Amino acid sequence: MRSHYNLKTGVALACFLTFGTALSASPAFAQAAAQPSAPIEAPETDEPQEAQVIIVRGQITYRNRSTETEPTLVYGQDYFQRFEPLTAGDALKRVPSVTFLSDVLESDGVRLRGLDPGYTQIQINGEPVPGSNADRSFFMDRIPAELIDRVEIVRSASARRQGDAMAGTLNIVLRDGFALKGGYIRAGGLRFDDGEFKPSLGLVWGGTMGPGKILISATVQGRYSPKVKGSLRYSDSPENDPSFTTNAFENREDQTDTRDGTDYGLNLAWDAELSEDTEVKLSAFYVMTNREQDERSYEYNSATGVSGPVRTSTGTLLTDNANLDTIDQNNWQLRGNVEHEWALGETTVKLSLAQFKDERYETEDEVDFDRTTPRYTGDLTQSDIQDVEVSVNLDHEFEFGNDLELVAGLFWQKKTRDTDIREDRNRFNLTAADRIWDQFSNTPVKFRTAWDPAVAPPGGLSKIEETRVDVFALLEGDSGALSWEAGVRYETTQVDIDDRTVINGKNSRDLTAFLPSAHLRYELTENDRLSASVARTVRRPQFDFITPALLEAELGDNDLLGNPSLDLETAWGLDVGYERRLGRKGVAGLNAFWRDVTDLVELTNTGVQGSEGSGTFVLQPRNSGSGTVWGVELDLSTPLTALALDNTGVFFNFSWLDSEITDAFGVRKFNSQSDTVFNVGFIQDLPSLNSSFGVTYRKQGDAFSRIVGEEVTTSYGADLEVFLEHRIGGNFMIRFVGSNLLNASKDEVFNKFTTIGDQTSRDFDEYELETEEAGPVFQLIGRYAF
Repeated sequence: MRSHYNLKTGVALACFLTFGTALSASPAFAQAAAQPSAPIEAPETDEPQEAQVIIVRGQITYRNRSTETEPTLVYGQDYFQRFEPLTAGDALKRVPSVTFLSDVLESDGVRLRGLDPGYTQIQINGEPVPGSNADRSFFMDRIPAELIDRVEIVRSASARRQGDAMAGTLNIVLRDGFALKGGYIRAGGLRFDDGEFKPSLGLVWGGTMGPGKILISATVQGRYSPKVKGSLRYSDSPENDPSFTTNAFENREDQTDTRDGTDYGLNLAWDAELSEDTEVKLSAFYVMTNREQDERSYEYNSATGVSGPVRTSTGTLLTDNANLDTIDQNNWQLRGNVEHEWALGETTVKLSLAQFKDERYETEDEVDFDRTTPRYTGDLTQSDIQDVEVSVNLDHEFEFGNDLELVAGLFWQKKTRDTDIREDRNRFNLTAADRIWDQFSNTPVKFRTAWDPAVAPPGGLSKIEETRVDVFALLEGDSGALSWEAGVRYETTQVDIDDRTVINGKNSRDLTAFLPSAHLRYELTENDRLSASVARTVRRPQFDFITPALLEAELGDNDLLGNPSLDLETAWGLDVGYERRLGRKGVAGLNAFWRDVTDLVELTNTGVQGSEGSGTFVLQPRNSGSGTVWGVELDLSTPLTALALDNTGVFFNFSWLDSEITDAFGVRKFNSQSDTVFNVGFIQDLPSLNSSFGVTYRKQGDAFSRIVGEEVTTSYGADLEVFLEHRIGGNFMIRFVGSNLLNASKDEVFNKFTTIGDQTSRDFDEYELETEEAGPVFQLIGRYAF
């Protein structure tokens, strides 16, 4: 029933947008588009906007048209704000080519162009930021949306930026001292379908301090994500047995998964022009997260139904599991930027210090009743991961005649990642005198009050240091309708690894990369432009692959051995695009991209027998693969001027994504790359009523992943959001937002195998169907400007 409703809704919205787009191609619309109009460029101004103008705007904001030669999409904060995203990840759901593999109601690891998060460079205020993830990615749900000024999607690499951007760069620009004059208070809350209420509070103020302008933003955001999950597991799959649901059934698992916490965010920025030649920018942001992830699951030996308490011999309960993960995270960045113009040009110095710290305390208690004597197992995992980056960037611009500039620079960075993971386990059989869980009261019984000192597993204690020195240079110029940039970046990195859980765990090596790039932008007319870019980019090996530890039975029953000698993955990329301005405010764009990836890191068989005996092997990541990625991206945001509907804005983007890799089992796409991602919506402003409303609809295509021992196909349901707002006087606005109105689900199909031979011959260890669903979320938010 849900899928049918999703389809109808999507078709209706698509038809509405298609109708408007068709009209935009009509003579009437073409005439309007041809009229002289102010360009819709990324705003650059030294004059802060009045808080009242920002809060009680009463007009629809569209995508900005960037002035950069690199292919860049710019979305201002107002583009997202009316749907009240909680985080930067929530905001990015509405921009082209962004997909997620997150749980329902979560938007964390951004997959630009459908590729793993590690292929995308995440920047805050133009500087890369550290994260806790082994693949070097940064989860975007850590940045409150209220701190954002704009989002920049840089589709191709430039010599100006670090080359770790195969899929592209996402730059989150936080509000600076020139963003706001005055202030506003944001207050409200969110209600979830289980009745839980979470507060949402914020304060933003901008003013003058000394010779410059200052901005202060602070937020407190309640976070809550209640989900219901279910799994059906079989010993075979429909590949081998069409009647597998009756012949091969093994067990069913029912699970609740609740994530409950609070985010605290603070952003400070001070900008000053100390003289006509010198400008200083200082900024700092801090985000702290306290969260608990509480999972409770029951495993049954029947596909439906529950009978009897757990101690009766006729009961269907096989296992009872309680998993509690307490998470404390904080990340911060201090940044200074000085620009000085003098006789030889303009010199810019940027300093940055950033840290991400992730502390977790996780316990998992399980009772196994599928035995002659029930058995209790308790697991404790304590982890402390700290990633610190300090960097200096120096560049100088030389201006020549004929609008020609030469930029040369130096970049230095020291990155230190400390990992401390420790574990403990307790296991014993239950006697008749032992208390056990009561599944109906949902009350777990603690079988122990203290843990033994936790011990680091292989790879659990390590320190990785990376020292980078990059040099870069580029030429850029304008010649009438043609703008261009050509440059090169040479990156050198010394990597030092110290794994204290293995003998001879210290390793060092040097990595180098030569990264040329070139960009062209040609203005066909006042409203039409073409762009083309070519660039070489890299991806650095993920941290858990370069530590030399041997992890037993990590991949099915196969072992995983790290490889400190891993080299960089490299790629040549091409982007070609066309963009048209529609009337005074609208923009439409079409872009095609291609990436040719070499030295791809793939798991290979060392030929050594694994710890689980015959048929298992030790596997190791090596630079042994290659792959190709390509796709087409379409985006549109415009008022329906051709219909005399200046107060109606439509938004649309569609991306078709594809790729090809050959692994040990055949040809596949890059892991977990969705086939498509589609967004459509509209906003209707009602000036006479001081009100507005809008709708967005999003659908992400299926994704397939294959590694040794496991294959996963992931499907997402559609997401529908609406908002209603009313403006009162010149200072107050109240907004109602409904999210996840279609009760979106995440459905996964798991093929699991014990050995490589079993995976090749399709001899299943387990076939699992898992689904996860969450209900709608409602927000009521008020903003008062002062």
